[in-house]
Amino acid sequence: MKTKRQLLVVITSLLAVIWILPVYWMVVMAVTPNTLLKLNSTALWPQGLTFENFLGVLQIGLTMRWFYNSLVVTVMATVLTLLLQSMAGYAFAKMKFAARKTLYSLTLAGLMVPKEALFIPLFLMFAKVNGHNTYAALYLPRVAIPLGVFIMVQFFRGIPDSVTEAAEIDGASPVRAFFNIILPMSLPALTSLGIFTYILTWNDYLWPLVSATRKEMFTITTGLASLQGNFAQASELGSLMARGVIAGFPLLVLFLIFQKHLIRGISMSSGGK
Repeated sequence: MKTKRQLLVVITSLLAVIWILPVYWMVVMAVTPNTLLKLNSTALWPQGLTFENFLGVLQIGLTMRWFYNSLVVTVMATVLTLLLQSMAGYAFAKMKFAARKTLYSLTLAGLMVPKEALFIPLFLMFAKVNGHNTYAALYLPRVAIPLGVFIMVQFFRGIPDSVTEAAEIDGASPVRAFFNIILPMSLPALTSLGIFTYILTWNDYLWPLVSATRKEMFTITTGLASLQGNFAQASELGSLMARGVIAGFPLLVLFLIFQKHLIRGISMSSGGK
């Protein structure tokens, strides 16, 4: 048993190194002067130390505006997702109504639909109401995620019915019981769903590329990618890697802060103790 555990530790450590190595290499190149990178770009340690690559990215284009756009879109998408999908999950898990199982099956069937297949109808819908190049057009398509409903349903099914029954006996309405009792008990699942939504929304590239055509409405992903049109920025590896570090840094910080809640939420949503 001890040998198996040691072998598992070695294998997981090796996989962690394999995953971290590209990220580490990206950071090394981001802090290395471009003049040195033109001579050697394969070194796994900084050949020099400079922050000009980061300053250059922040000074070129509308980087701070793109950060603000991504923050607004991501926060709005996360808040609405948590609210709507927790309500839907509670309804499917605890409430009895006609065609509940059929509707839940149709909701889960949405997991099999590639998001790219929805681009044309979504584009036409927002075009009809002149909604492109707005924050709403960037975050609303991310609100309805079937995976979120599934996570919340799995979690709510683990809450004993006696909890809601006791609230009803005390005179609490279903809405009050949901917001005052059920939601506070659901923080682990809400945290994991919130992190998933935040990461997916922040990293989203294709839909903002389709919906936002004005530079001032770009998100950080589409905005930094647009700098590739600048030959100097596209040909200098240090600047290129600095863009990657800047775009990924908020996600790394978020994960490090909430990693325990994320793991706990996943285990509880999957039926674990």
